[in-house]
Amino acid sequence: MLARNMVISALLLGLFAVVGTTLVALTYDATEETIAEMEKQFLLQSLHVIVQPSEHDNDLFNDTIQVTHQALLGTDKPVDVYRARRNGKNIAAILTPVAPHGYSGDIRLLVGIYYNGEIAGVRVLSHRETPGLGDGIETRRSNWILDFDGRSLENLDLKHWAVKKDGGSFDQFTGATITPRAIVQAVNKTLQYFKQHKAILFAPANHQEPVYG
Repeated sequence: MLARNMVISALLLGLFAVVGTTLVALTYDATEETIAEMEKQFLLQSLHVIVQPSEHDNDLFNDTIQVTHQALLGTDKPVDVYRARRNGKNIAAILTPVAPHGYSGDIRLLVGIYYNGEIAGVRVLSHRETPGLGDGIETRRSNWILDFDGRSLENLDLKHWAVKKDGGSFDQFTGATITPRAIVQAVNKTLQYFKQHKAILFAPANHQEPVYG
């Protein structure tokens, strides 16, 4: 009797597992396209904060390549690059580098750079910095990150690409220097990558493999 009950219980558990797995799979299939579309729209909104829709006439989301340069882009993984063009002319490239030395880990960025080398804008895609301290890098918390707008390697020399505590031009947060320091360094290195690989960044959108700088 005991053995029979154990077999029945095992069969019921197995049945519930199969049903549960099937429901999860069906739910995922039903929402996968919706989630993907929402992620695309969020990314497009973020890109258009940096380069306005009126500044380009190409499909910003699909005119992309991937590049790799761990030393300057902060990761050994391929980094997406979105290119803005208007009337066939190159307008800007928006790169997605990583600031690897945040207080709580990697900080993923969007760094838009106009063709002339000036920064169009910088935004944070994701981070795990301490709420109330490091999250001042978000525009909903402060305007700190807007100070990058218009900066370039030509109008700000290397020694000033640092927080003021280190003798540079950028403010730090009270009680949180590591986070802004990491972003300033990452943006500067992204500008260096842009300058060194400008031809690659604006090459025709026919690259199927990551371009290694």
